[in-house]
Amino acid sequence: MNRPLIIVGVTILFPLAYAAEQAHWPAPYRAFKGEYTIYSGDLGDQQAPTKDDRKLSFVIEGAPAKEIFNALPADDKETCSGEKGARSRSRANVWCTFNPGDGYTCYFGFDLRTGKSIAGGIC
Repeated sequence: MNRPLIIVGVTILFPLAYAAEQAHWPAPYRAFKGEYTIYSGDLGDQQAPTKDDRKLSFVIEGAPAKEIFNALPADDKETCSGEKGARSRSRANVWCTFNPGDGYTCYFGFDLRTGKSIAGGIC
C-alpha cells in the first residue's frame, strides 16, 4: 500500500473523529459574551492593578447568566434592587440577579495573586 496515501488519510480522519467526539460530550463548552476588569483595592473603590494586588471580576449577561441563575439554589431573601419582580441568587462568591428591566446578570471573581475565588460584584 502507498505510505503517503495512508498518512494523508489519517491526517484527514483524525480531526473528523475528534470533532465527532466533542459533539457527544455531555457538558460541552459554549461561547458567551461578557466583560471583565483587573483591579486592586475593593470592588466599591477599584484602583489600577498593582504588583502586589491584582483581582479579576467577571460580569456575564443574557442567556448564559440565566442558565447560571437557574443552576443556583433558591432565591435570596433580599435583593439589591427595588424593582418589582427583582430576584437574586448566590452561592459563595457567585452572585446572579434578575431585574425585569435589565434581564439576568452574574458576577464572580478571583484574586490573581492567590488564585482564590472572591466576590465579583457588590450591591
